[in-house]
Amino acid sequence: ALSWLEEFHKVIVDFPEVVEFYRMSGAVDYLLRVVVPDIAAYDEFYKRLIARIELSNVSSAFAMEQIKCTSALPLSFARERAKAAR
Repeated sequence: ALSWLEEFHKVIVDFPEVVEFYRMSGAVDYLLRVVVPDIAAYDEFYKRLIARIELSNVSSAFAMEQIKCTSALPLSFARERAKAAR
């Protein structure tokens, strides 16, 4: 099982379409954020992926609209803690 995990990690790194890759807790083991222009490109990505590594119980969901996307962190709590510590 450990060798499969290591191989899976190596395989995913080879796919530039994968922009985020997480090992999860709960019912889903891994979460990949894949950026492709359309469903046909996703289908091509998926076929290349399963040709490289054996997967089971794969599910996909597609974003219909991006409502908010930011990399800014809400760090106001850190400033408040610093003030309280003084």
